[in-house]
Amino acid sequence: MTTSKKLMTAKDLLAMPDDGMRHELVRGELLTMAPAGDRHGVVADRIGRRIGNFVETHNLGRTLAAETGVFIHRDPDTVFAADYAFISNERLAGASPATGYAEVIPDLVVEVVSPNDRPAYVADKTAAWLAAGVRLVWVAHPDTREVSAHHHDGTAQQLGVDDTLSGDPVLPGFSCAVGDIFIY
Repeated sequence: MTTSKKLMTAKDLLAMPDDGMRHELVRGELLTMAPAGDRHGVVADRIGRRIGNFVETHNLGRTLAAETGVFIHRDPDTVFAADYAFISNERLAGASPATGYAEVIPDLVVEVVSPNDRPAYVADKTAAWLAAGVRLVWVAHPDTREVSAHHHDGTAQQLGVDDTLSGDPVLPGFSCAVGDIFIY
């Protein structure tokens, strides 16, 4: 006899009471993580402020912070929470922010690796973002003070504190020193 696990939906996830933990939904299965640590928050804030200021100054679209849930697949539902994301005006096409999870796939996603994140999960999540249509994923590694930039065409770059992070072609003209996001 086989039993099947009841899969959770995005609606179920949204209705969960706040338990102080972070949650994502992966193919209908709940993934629970501890709240992000201090260094994680510092890095996410430093890179997010730079992107947000650039996007606002140039009226390029909308940014998402604070681990906003984004639908990347339905039936079974997958809802990922990006540490920071940018959605271009072209992708928004006049859409208002959703009352639930974001339904427009971001152009750029920033993930900040926490001490308890397994490398395989970070790689799988990065691949899933790209497969869903994200054009650029930056994965910030606070322990090594590096950022890996993953492009939708399958190319990737590893950048250290002496390198410059470029937003091209997703955020043309945006750049920041990698070392500037790892000040702690």
